[in-house]
Amino acid sequence: MKKILVTGGCGFIGSHTIVDLIDNGFDVISVDSNINSDLSALKGIENITGVKVKNYTFDLCDLEKTRQLFTENKDLVGVIHFAALKSVGESVDKPLLYFQNNLNSLLNIMTCLKEFNVNNFIFSSSCSVYGNAKELPVTESTPMEEAESPYARTKQMGEHMIQDFSRKNTKINSILLRYFNPAGAHDSNLIGESPINKSTNLVPVITEVAIGKREMLTVNGHDYNTRDGSCIRDYIHVMDLANAHTKALQYTIAEKNNSNCEVYNLGIGAGASVIEAVKAFEKVAGLKLNYTLGDRRPGDVEAIYSNYDKASKNLGWQPKRGIEDIMRTAWAWEQKRSEVGSKV
Repeated sequence: MKKILVTGGCGFIGSHTIVDLIDNGFDVISVDSNINSDLSALKGIENITGVKVKNYTFDLCDLEKTRQLFTENKDLVGVIHFAALKSVGESVDKPLLYFQNNLNSLLNIMTCLKEFNVNNFIFSSSCSVYGNAKELPVTESTPMEEAESPYARTKQMGEHMIQDFSRKNTKINSILLRYFNPAGAHDSNLIGESPINKSTNLVPVITEVAIGKREMLTVNGHDYNTRDGSCIRDYIHVMDLANAHTKALQYTIAEKNNSNCEVYNLGIGAGASVIEAVKAFEKVAGLKLNYTLGDRRPGDVEAIYSNYDKASKNLGWQPKRGIEDIMRTAWAWEQKRSEVGSKV
C-alpha cells in the first residue's frame, strides 16, 4: 500500500479524507497540532475503517520536527496538506498569526518534499482566492481579484509559492484544489465538523442553534445584490470533497497530469444563499430555526459558486450529494455528538 501523509488529519476535511483514502487502499499517517481539533477524530476513523491511524502531534511551523516525521517515514509517496488556520473573521483580527502559521507550515512541507523526494502533493486551497469574482460561475481561469481577508490572501500566496516551487522542482507533481464550502458529515455519524474553537461556518452554526447550543443564528448581511439579499455560496458535501483529494492523488501517482502544477475547482456547480440553506435545513429537520438578519461580516464576498468541469474531465470526479444531503448528515451528526458529549 502506498503511504500518504495527511496534515491536519484530525480536522474536519482531513479526517473524512483519511477515511476515503483508506477505503481506496492507501496507508495513511497524520500530523495535527490539535489547536482546533481533537484526537478523538482518530477513534472515529478507526471505528469506521477498522484502521488505527498513526498521528504526530506537533506544529508544522517547526521545521526540525517536520523533518523528523519525514525521516521516520521514508516510504511516503505523497502529502495532502490541510493544516492551516481558516477563520475569515479571526484572520481579519489577527493577520500576522495567519501569515505566520499558514505560510510557514507550507514552506516547511515543501522543503521536506524536496529533501525527501516525495513527488505527489495535494494542496488545500479555497474559492476565496477569487475574491469578489466578476464572473459566475468561476472557472480555474477566472482572474484572482483582491483578497477579501488575510485568510484568503494566505491561500493566494500559498498557490503562488507552490507554482514558483514547481518551476524548479519538476519531478514533484502538485494539485491545487480550490474548494468551496464543505459541510455535512460521514453517514456513520462517527466523524463530522466539531472544531475546538467556536465555529463561524454556517452549517455547524445552524445545527448548534437547532440543538440548543446557541440561542440564534445571525445572517451576516441581508442587503447584498443577490436574490434574497444574503450571501451565496456553493456548499459541497465533505465526503464528495474527500473523494476528490483521493482522485487527485491517484491522478498524480499515475502521472496523468499535463503539467506538474495543476488547479481544480471543487464544488457542486450551484449556489445557495444563506437563507436558502436555512430553509433546506428546516425542510430536512422538520423544525423552524431561530435566526435574525444582521450586518455584513468583514471579509465576506457577496457570491461565489463553481464550474467543476475540469475536475470532472481530468480527475473523473463528480459530486454525488446536494444541500439537503449536507443538512441531513450534519443534523444527524450534531444529534449524535450532543448525545455522547463528543468533541470530535
